[in-house]
Amino acid sequence: MRPRFQADADLNQKIVAGLRRREPAIDFRSAGEGDVIGRPDPEVLALAASERRVLVSHDHQTMPGHFRRFIETQASPGVVIVSQDLDIGRTIEELLLVWAASEAEEWTNAIIFLPL
Repeated sequence: MRPRFQADADLNQKIVAGLRRREPAIDFRSAGEGDVIGRPDPEVLALAASERRVLVSHDHQTMPGHFRRFIETQASPGVVIVSQDLDIGRTIEELLLVWAASEAEEWTNAIIFLPL
């Protein structure tokens, strides 16, 4: 099964929209659709995990620490941290590569940083 994604409130929502246009088959929930806007990071991680979705965020300052603490007590489908300096088009292509070239199980308890 391919990974499914959940954007957090920090992620540029143009990335979600562009990725959906580029590949309609991708399952990528926006922050609003996932009801994560305004929620603290640990809660966002828990919501993404409960839906078996890899969380995608720009938050490289606090999210990695929250993620490390989260996986001490429970499993996570994974986290992708996207540099805010990464061009939207390149971000879309790299997320598309992650989606197309991997299985969801490969990302369990893993964190990756884009650009690759």
